[in-house]
Amino acid sequence: MAPPPCVRLGVSACLLGERVRYDGGHKRDAFLTDVLDPYVEWVPVCPEVEIGLGVPRPTLRLAGSPKAPRLVQEAGGEDLTARMRDYAGARVRELARLELDGYVLKRASPSCGLVRVRVYREPGAPSAEGRGLFAAALVGQMPMLPVEEEGRLTDPGLRENFIERVFAMARWRAFLAARPRARDLVAFHAAQKYAVLAHSPAHYTRLGRLVATAGRALRLQEYGRLLMEALAVQATRGRHANVLRHLAGYVKRDVAAEDRAELGEVIEEYRRGLVPLIVPITLVRHHVRRLALGYLADQVYLNPHPKELMLRNRV
Repeated sequence: MAPPPCVRLGVSACLLGERVRYDGGHKRDAFLTDVLDPYVEWVPVCPEVEIGLGVPRPTLRLAGSPKAPRLVQEAGGEDLTARMRDYAGARVRELARLELDGYVLKRASPSCGLVRVRVYREPGAPSAEGRGLFAAALVGQMPMLPVEEEGRLTDPGLRENFIERVFAMARWRAFLAARPRARDLVAFHAAQKYAVLAHSPAHYTRLGRLVATAGRALRLQEYGRLLMEALAVQATRGRHANVLRHLAGYVKRDVAAEDRAELGEVIEEYRRGLVPLIVPITLVRHHVRRLALGYLADQVYLNPHPKELMLRNRV
């Protein structure tokens, strides 16, 4: 199987250690800078600095309605909403031309926060239902793009899911760049199908039907949208176990009875939460290599991201 591509990620600049925060500090994230960095070309962005605010600067907050919040300075109350929205729309269009594979935003930021950003109302306690103005423009204009906050990436399941989607986006972009024909889409989907099944059986069915008609109409945009939509559905132990049993079915005729029993036991132990996903995956990969099963060796499900990230050791 081809090595995973290098990916291009947008990121809140403070997460890379740049001193661009309101207090002159940073929020360097060790996973991003120490673990993920060798596989990534970063595109750092600080919306607040890029609209002309200094470092340090007055604290900003969201105010008013969570559905249409205003961006204001805490001291003095200057309203920066129009300035930020104009900037964000133009900046996201620039980022779209860079063909990003994902984006990591700063948690709780009134410009970059993705979920549960505080919105202050008078009177009453703040609501944790807001979204930063730049983040809103990003997800609004680039709905297929995998986007997460660094705070949520401390959850092993969310981290693994996000990185899987990022590398899937990179593969999809490389596929499109090769100007594919119908038979190329069939081959591409054949390699993705078990990864999709682990996330969403419903999307697995829809994508299969779409590819079956590829000879009549090559609907690449629809396929890409459905693929990323499918992978955004959080995989479960039950669905992973189902996929692993499918894969085990390919090898059971060519292995000894004790090996079949071992594989079944390890899959069940994973389903019950006794071992991480990497344990049954490693055993399946062992049999695939030993039996030279090319169809399975090409399955993205078995190698969705660099093994050095060890993301499946914790889920």
